[in-house]
Amino acid sequence: MQTAVKTIIFQLKQQQYGVDIQQVRSIERLVDVTEVPNTSDFIKGIVNLRGEVIPIIDLKERLGLGRKDYTDETRVLIIEIDGVTAGLIVDEAKDVIDIDPDLIDPAPKMAGGIHSAFLKGVAKLEDRLLIMLDFASIFDIEEMQEVKEISQV
Repeated sequence: MQTAVKTIIFQLKQQQYGVDIQQVRSIERLVDVTEVPNTSDFIKGIVNLRGEVIPIIDLKERLGLGRKDYTDETRVLIIEIDGVTAGLIVDEAKDVIDIDPDLIDPAPKMAGGIHSAFLKGVAKLEDRLLIMLDFASIFDIEEMQEVKEISQV
């Protein structure tokens, strides 16, 4: 029997998503972001988090889900991909749950308007379907290089 996957549940627009907790270093409140000129639209800027310069990315914009004003519920998921730390803005971080890997089906070609390249699968829970994202796949090589360069400001 496989071990349950600890999953962080977060919201983008009206849809809930999940990501393996091992891909998230911490969950923070959104603080003032310093804009960086000449960057991709989804890169909102940088913040100083405990002495570390962290690029901040709007996950909705990166995934092509549009924009939304930030609220008191807005959170930043601090992640590390290929040695680069970044913050992903989400509408709300809801919960941490355990999901049996047997309940996770392979990713469809598109789910919730999100291309399958970003998806890890779809979890069939008792009360809902949960789209599982793979943060390691959300940037292509050029975007990853841009995020890396911004973090070295």
